[in-house]
Amino acid sequence: MTQADLAYAAESSTRHLSCLETGKAQPSREMIARLAEYLEIPLRDQNSLFLAAGFAPAFQERSIAGLAAAKTAIDAILQAHKPYPAFAVDRHWDVVMSNSALPQLYEGCSADLTRPPVNAVRLTLHPAGMAPRIVNYGAWRAHMLSVLRQQIDARGDAVLQGLFAEVSAYPPPPESEPAESFGAAERLATPLRIATRLGVMSFLGTVTVFGTPNDVTLSELALEMLFPADEATARIAHEMVEELARAA
Repeated sequence: MTQADLAYAAESSTRHLSCLETGKAQPSREMIARLAEYLEIPLRDQNSLFLAAGFAPAFQERSIAGLAAAKTAIDAILQAHKPYPAFAVDRHWDVVMSNSALPQLYEGCSADLTRPPVNAVRLTLHPAGMAPRIVNYGAWRAHMLSVLRQQIDARGDAVLQGLFAEVSAYPPPPESEPAESFGAAERLATPLRIATRLGVMSFLGTVTVFGTPNDVTLSELALEMLFPADEATARIAHEMVEELARAA
């Protein structure tokens, strides 16, 4: 992007934009908002820009409990997705809400990893978590590290950098296949394949975010929903639901 492109998008001149970059001029609140919108800067970082320019933050940051309407909407989406797992994660991949579907998927995981706040990346890749039962561990690990790397490049988040360093150092489960052993088609949409005592389940994940959020917390929430990738997975999920009903 040239300076002229950015100046045109921000309804300014290249001279004024140059003065802003060198500190010879001070941006107005409106100029910051236009630049941030065009550059698609996250709300949290927009607040930092406003503060750096001497203005009050533009966006509130409330807890998920303080977002009553959004929390109700999220819970409705998560519950409607049963019997398949769905959960909402924050910017650091900590689970803030879940539909608690198919608890059998987490059998054998360390209690430390399933104690709130549960980190979705750590739970799936940790040797004491789901890692030993992920059939395509190499491909799933490569997928998750790629996602984390993209988020770090975009945000420069120190917590994500620490999480990336931690999970990168986890030893792979014995006899796990390398990511290169999976075909190109699978790399386009990497499934999560989990061995359970009722058989191997294969899930495809989708991510949903809120459109036009005006709250920092809401802008950073992502709803992760797992869908069955084959008929066998749907059948096993049905058996798991029946098993839970009998136990109840």
